[in-house]
Amino acid sequence: MMKLACIWFAVAACVSNAYAATLELQITPKMLGQDLQPASLRYQTSAGETFSVTRVSYFVSDVELQRDDGSWLAFSNSVGWLDFNENRDSLRVEQVPPGEFRTVRFLVGLNPAMNHGNISKIASDSPLNPDVNNLYWGWQSNYIFMALEGLWRNPSGELDGWAYHLARDTNAVRITLAADMDITNETKVQLDFDLASLLNAPRPLSFIKDGTSTHSRDGDPIAAALVENLPSAFRISKITALTDAQIAAAHPKPLYLPANFTPYQFQMSAMFPIPDLPHDNPLTVERVTLGKELFFDKRLSINDRQSCADCHLPDKAFQDGRRTARGAEGALGPRKTMPLFNLAWKQQFFWDGRADSLRQQVLVPIQNPIEMHQTLTNLVVKLAHASGDYPALFDKAFGSKEITAEKISLALENYLLTLNSFDSKFDRVLSGQEKFSPEEAKGFELFSTEYDPRRGQFGADCFHCHGGPLFQSQGYANNGLDDVFADPGREKITGRDSDLGKFAVPSLRNVALRAPYMHDGRFKTLDEVIEHYCTGVKRSTTLDPNIAKHPDGGVPLNAADKQALVAFLKTLTDERFAASADYAKN
Repeated sequence: MMKLACIWFAVAACVSNAYAATLELQITPKMLGQDLQPASLRYQTSAGETFSVTRVSYFVSDVELQRDDGSWLAFSNSVGWLDFNENRDSLRVEQVPPGEFRTVRFLVGLNPAMNHGNISKIASDSPLNPDVNNLYWGWQSNYIFMALEGLWRNPSGELDGWAYHLARDTNAVRITLAADMDITNETKVQLDFDLASLLNAPRPLSFIKDGTSTHSRDGDPIAAALVENLPSAFRISKITALTDAQIAAAHPKPLYLPANFTPYQFQMSAMFPIPDLPHDNPLTVERVTLGKELFFDKRLSINDRQSCADCHLPDKAFQDGRRTARGAEGALGPRKTMPLFNLAWKQQFFWDGRADSLRQQVLVPIQNPIEMHQTLTNLVVKLAHASGDYPALFDKAFGSKEITAEKISLALENYLLTLNSFDSKFDRVLSGQEKFSPEEAKGFELFSTEYDPRRGQFGADCFHCHGGPLFQSQGYANNGLDDVFADPGREKITGRDSDLGKFAVPSLRNVALRAPYMHDGRFKTLDEVIEHYCTGVKRSTTLDPNIAKHPDGGVPLNAADKQALVAFLKTLTDERFAASADYAKN
């Protein structure tokens, strides 16, 4: 029997915890004392190699403070995930006894208990939640402590990728810094993390001499150099007391919660991390019921000819099988319809990440003139006067018969959050119920192994972007489809040149059901997809470093390896999910 985690999500009052004082460590990546310029080929190693930095992501944990008498105050459960691209730069330590302190120290990395803990028991908003940090190794049951990635110009002048991933218990590094602090309320300690020091002193690193990647295997010289260089890379720049405005924290209250409601039983794999579900839109049976009714209702479109379900078919993992989406009036969109499952573990939506929540996402296709072409004002009027019992359904879900666009979005969000897929052959193999065929096992090995001939590794290197039990990441990547971009992707949303040609990294679960592939549906089969990563990768200035570090064209695999990868990917199909009547219109 598949191991499930069944959770009842109800509403709890938000009670703020009393505390003595709080210490905030704010750490800013620098380069030679200057603010880091992301994805800019302006830096040089001590060997004169020109490089850029596209990712700085790491853990800080086990904060300790030294009192004036020399004794140490330890906060063993303190942990923060810091990420330059995600603007995460702080770790907060609560319940600090007021007093004077002269030294602060912390780990870059995690202690063994944190590193090897059960991810299914980790709180949804914890920095250790794999769905939050994208630093979990997945099948190795531990974390990457620090991920540094970028591009560099090789001796031929071409762009290559570099990726230094520091991991393993023995590579957690203790940083100790003198810091005179009088902590009475909330204190912020600002630190600089100088990457020039990390890569150059006291042990200089060279991409040509030392290599372009490390995953901290035993005896790895790059990992050893990073461990030796880390202590000199940090320095304290400023210590300040926080203002009342900075201290205040927002606790959203549930929206339109009726006096009587039925909590919804949320089902997920026991291997999955706990999702961070919306605090102001709790899952209830009444809202899920209403959301499902709306999802299958063609009246959401301008001409009553297209429902959400017409583009998101349950038997195709809730997408439509077309190269690009087709709207209610026959117009074709520029991108492929995205699948809808395991959305509780996604933080942004659409191929370019333009929506930060499902409630934002669901209203966009309704209004889009290429898609459903319906104004929200007209939709509210249509539903209020439609045959059926929408007023009663809204009353049960929200405590009022009033129909609004906001309530429509909240109900659809509730329903979509229940579309969870976790019962594939792969899952049953992990739980001991089935076994891989030899070819499938070979495919999984290739999928989970890096390509690094220098260290005798000849895998397909898929896990960097599609690792962990969800087989996805929260990031955006240029996977080498083009070197000239008709569709700018994420760059259109952020305005950053470094995001040109980047698109959301989708889950590979149910991938065999979802042909054609990529954001524009250019590949008809999984064989074509794998061939792209073997021979078709095109280099550009924003190519993902984990792909750019490979030979021109991609990872060289033979025909048997390619077939094995396809065989493994097919084990990710959840037949129950695709065929379940629970996900079809009654």
